[in-house]
Amino acid sequence: MSKRQLAMAMDLNKCIGCQTCTIACKTLWTRDEGMDYMWWNSVNTQPGLGTPRNWENMGGGFKDGVAQAGQLPTKADFGEAWQYNHEEVFYGGKGQNVHLQIQGETPNWGPNWDEDQGGGTYPNSYFFYLPRICNHCTNPACVAACPRKAIEKREEDGIVLINEDRCRGYRFCMEACPYKKIYFNHSKGVSQKCIFCYPRIEQGVANACARQCPGRVRFVGYRDDENGPIYKLVEKWKVAVPLHPEYGTDPNVFYVPPTGPLRFDENGNLDPTSPRIPEDYIRHLFGQPGIEALAIMLEEREKVRKGGKSEVLDILIAYKWSEMFGGFDRDPATIEWDNNGPINKA
Repeated sequence: MSKRQLAMAMDLNKCIGCQTCTIACKTLWTRDEGMDYMWWNSVNTQPGLGTPRNWENMGGGFKDGVAQAGQLPTKADFGEAWQYNHEEVFYGGKGQNVHLQIQGETPNWGPNWDEDQGGGTYPNSYFFYLPRICNHCTNPACVAACPRKAIEKREEDGIVLINEDRCRGYRFCMEACPYKKIYFNHSKGVSQKCIFCYPRIEQGVANACARQCPGRVRFVGYRDDENGPIYKLVEKWKVAVPLHPEYGTDPNVFYVPPTGPLRFDENGNLDPTSPRIPEDYIRHLFGQPGIEALAIMLEEREKVRKGGKSEVLDILIAYKWSEMFGGFDRDPATIEWDNNGPINKA
């Protein structure tokens, strides 16, 4: 057991699907050989098949306390990275005559393949964006599945890490993870995944995906910090809930479910009594706590409309970005690095 647990909460009512978080993670952590197809942070459109394709039906996790062997996602399920003719278009002197096009075999899936498709029918079609990282679970299925003991939770903060020196590439962890957020580096022969930006965390800096988010979607902090945003959103107000809690891993990434717009009735008028995003779909993703979280949000919204105050809405609006990160608000520009790591400035 870890002494404390770091966590993240994301407000799905604010995510605009801009992928800034995705690129922040990509440019920082997954630029090495064998990592071209890896997106430790992904933002997919819901309803949708996501990445890896159809991950919600690949199994894993625990059932009645017993570990379940899930499906091993392939590189094609994630969506292999493809190349474009950049050299020809931008540097070959043919820019007026040729256009960007995929080189090699035409792909049939990618990490954001079904962007903005969503569900429902006109005029009540709907979609929302779902950012995902490793959940750094309290009861990680990947840890239980690894025979090499190459995956462990850090005692000081609960971050789940893969020891690549111990990993032998069996990929049982990929089968076991019900969220399918572990990747296999075919060049190095080891599994790799989100590390919750622990080198930044150790220097008091929030995760790259959270710090770079222009929509102020992501909150970071310790679950037991009663003055921090995570405790207030998850424990006090109970508006942030885990994704697919039925897998039994006790994830530490939480979501404020999307309220969505109102439906149109048969006369084309807005129907304030009926949500456009079906309750059954919210329940599918977050269980009954997702429905209860939405009810709390709507109550608080109505309170404010009547002139009252709402602590939880003030937190989610995030007037001050520095209050979103539970003390991890240090400016990374104040950290000096050398080949051995960070050199702290006074």
